[in-house]
Amino acid sequence: MNKYMPEGTLASTLKNREYIGSIEGLEAAREKGLILEGPVMLCDHNLNLHLDLGPKIRAVIPHEEVQYVKGGEDIKDIAVLTRVGKDVCFKVRGFEKSAGGDTVAILSRRAAQIECTHNYISTLIPGDIIPTKITHLENFGAFVDIGCGITSLLSIDAISVSRIAHPSARLSVGDMIHTVVKSIDSKGRIYVSERELLGSWNENASLFNEGQTVKGIIRSVESYGVFIELRPNLAGLAEYRDDVYPGQTAAVYIKSIIPEKMKIKLIIIDSQDACGYPDELEYFIDTENVTHIDRWQYSPPNCKKVIETVFATV
Repeated sequence: MNKYMPEGTLASTLKNREYIGSIEGLEAAREKGLILEGPVMLCDHNLNLHLDLGPKIRAVIPHEEVQYVKGGEDIKDIAVLTRVGKDVCFKVRGFEKSAGGDTVAILSRRAAQIECTHNYISTLIPGDIIPTKITHLENFGAFVDIGCGITSLLSIDAISVSRIAHPSARLSVGDMIHTVVKSIDSKGRIYVSERELLGSWNENASLFNEGQTVKGIIRSVESYGVFIELRPNLAGLAEYRDDVYPGQTAAVYIKSIIPEKMKIKLIIIDSQDACGYPDELEYFIDTENVTHIDRWQYSPPNCKKVIETVFATV
């Protein structure tokens, strides 16, 4: 079992609460070298983080211990400030006395991230399936926590086969999702993907039948037709209409399903402005028991066009 989970995973566990609830517990955690979590209460003018670990317990992460950065890079202020109000991981480094005589626990998030990097992240290879947490969204993709606050990029084209205009159409900050390690660059930076877990064309198309009327989401309107998403990894095409636009939900009639051409022909019955949150993602891989894949083929076996991902280890 992976013990180096995204930040926020340990905070509510009984084991974590037992250790952070007292100075004696923190001392025991220091002796055992445990990684714990707690909420950041404030960031002072020196960019030190102060944690709320319980009544009469003062705990500080010094600025230089907030983040593990490689190659002598400086810790960016924004990386410190954005920790306020969130649970962060840490290891207990020791204890000091304040000017008023109080015992202050000195913590290190950096030490937790170094251990995570050496014992877990450095062992990952392309094709590994890992738990991640969405930390923030950009136009070009989502950043995910792959362990102890260390982030990786999930580019927008790797979120699903069906194209979306912005990651918020599929994901929200704080979501726990599974991803697969797509590649690792020469600097050790990891890039992840999710679409390989959301099913092949055949797996998704098998959930529908010709003659059904189902819900879809209009993703793009082109001169030659309207692309409508039926599932994150499955879209169909309807004839062009000038009264619909991307983002709307639509009731669509399934006219035909053609596996050899990877095509689904649709007829738009009705459309309306979308409401509510994105549907919960469904994986077609048992992420609890399957931890690695070498190859994924999206296209049907009888289709001339082959769409696949091969996870090669360089």
